[in-house]
Amino acid sequence: MSSALLPGDFLRFPTERELVLRAQETVVGVIPEICLVSHFQVGTWEVLYRPLTTGNVRRWGLPLMIPNFSRLRNGLFLEKGTTLPIHGFGRLLPWTLLMADEHQVQLQLQSNDTTRACYPYEFTFTVTVTAAPRTLTYTLAMENHSAETMPIAPGFHPYFALAQAAKPRLQVQGLPGFEAAAIDWEHQPPDTPFPFAGEVTITFPEQGTLTIAELPQDGRFALHNMQVWTELPTRPDHAFVCFEPTVGSEDALNRPGDRLEVAPDSTVSIVLQLRAQTQA
Repeated sequence: MSSALLPGDFLRFPTERELVLRAQETVVGVIPEICLVSHFQVGTWEVLYRPLTTGNVRRWGLPLMIPNFSRLRNGLFLEKGTTLPIHGFGRLLPWTLLMADEHQVQLQLQSNDTTRACYPYEFTFTVTVTAAPRTLTYTLAMENHSAETMPIAPGFHPYFALAQAAKPRLQVQGLPGFEAAAIDWEHQPPDTPFPFAGEVTITFPEQGTLTIAELPQDGRFALHNMQVWTELPTRPDHAFVCFEPTVGSEDALNRPGDRLEVAPDSTVSIVLQLRAQTQA
């Protein structure tokens, strides 16, 4: 038998690119340069999906979608007459590692010539990822250094590992209108927005229970939409389901009522928390 590594072996956790955070039975991986939470594991439960077969970074872990979640209509940011890619530029540009220790990592992206061409504001985005027992906390701070208000509508896009056969058996609390058993996962998988009221609890068959919660800042919630999405089973990467907490649904950056407004010389923060309890 050949001693050569199989393609998936290059992505076994942890890879050389990943910083590893630990807290008791909880392990978190982060790839700093692309601001990707690449691993979240509690006990033996690997909560986030890893593309072991394909290596597709677009189907991996918990990426940040900033300054816009999903598509803008015709790709246009109407306020400035520019174009922005689907899910923004945050996952496409290199981030700076500010600090890292056993429990926490902090990353930063600042406005530059590339961002100004499509999103003409002066900003600093700072991400802090913290591991605690059975918990991953993700803090996003958005600083506006411009002389004008900066509209923004980011989102989080977690890929939760889940076998195709288990998708109809998901049990979800806190997401009215979502019924896993009523979905045709084989032929018409969901790509559907639902109102998000700050906390959703999902029971994954044979794994455990995951709570997705926003921790309000100054008494306010920023995330009001949850997009549920997965791929067709004919796609190479499909053994996941996404429950995506976002500021607004598709094209929200172009709707003043569905986006955040960061005043000049001020900061708006969003704190997202994932809490996992393994099955007894």
